[in-house]
Amino acid sequence: MAVVMALVVVAGFSLQLAMGRSSFEAPLLVHAHAVVSMGWVVIFLVQNLLIATGQLRWHRPLGWLAAAWLAPMLILGWLVTEAMVRRGDVPFFFRPLQFLVFDPLSLATFVGLTVAAVWLRRSTDWHRRLHYSAMAILLGPAVGRLLPMPLLIPWAWEATTLVTLAFPVIGMIIDLAKTRRIHPAWFWGLGVQIAMIAATEALTWSPLGLQLYQTVTAGSPGAAVAPLAFPTPTGPPPGV
Repeated sequence: MAVVMALVVVAGFSLQLAMGRSSFEAPLLVHAHAVVSMGWVVIFLVQNLLIATGQLRWHRPLGWLAAAWLAPMLILGWLVTEAMVRRGDVPFFFRPLQFLVFDPLSLATFVGLTVAAVWLRRSTDWHRRLHYSAMAILLGPAVGRLLPMPLLIPWAWEATTLVTLAFPVIGMIIDLAKTRRIHPAWFWGLGVQIAMIAATEALTWSPLGLQLYQTVTAGSPGAAVAPLAFPTPTGPPPGV
């Protein structure tokens, strides 16, 4: 499944590049975010391959590198989200306030599950399932690039979460097929993700969410963008 997850990421971002919707002319901050995020995908894939081939001697030190990798992922993820919202440059199939909430909250949930997986590293049954559940959350941006997002308005973000939720469910099904029981780690991984989705919706439609949006966008072009309305598309995709 690690290979499948990596392929989803590569497919999602490659499709956008091929269709001219992504550009290497993006700001340096975006490039840094992309390199760090893709670096995590590589680490995740390599770690799984090391376990599959019995290379524990390399798995452990790379695991500590992965733990240190979380900080720049969290920081850069927030900075990119903040910059897009302040510019009024949120993709038109997302409500700007919802985007401001779900992007960093998804990343924070991913980090939380990953930290839990590291904490339980000696319980390998929990360790690998929590890592898998965390990685499923991180697939959201790639999945969104594979789905026809404009056609899914007003439920575009919710549609991507349904796809990412499918990954831990697949893990449950595999457990049932192999052991006739579902490991409790799956319920934690799935439950935390569902809680994150519920928290995103609640905060998006709350006065606290509106206050957050006003604070973040103060003094920027984003302040003139309605936080709960879908932005007007600026034009057809390149090449159309």
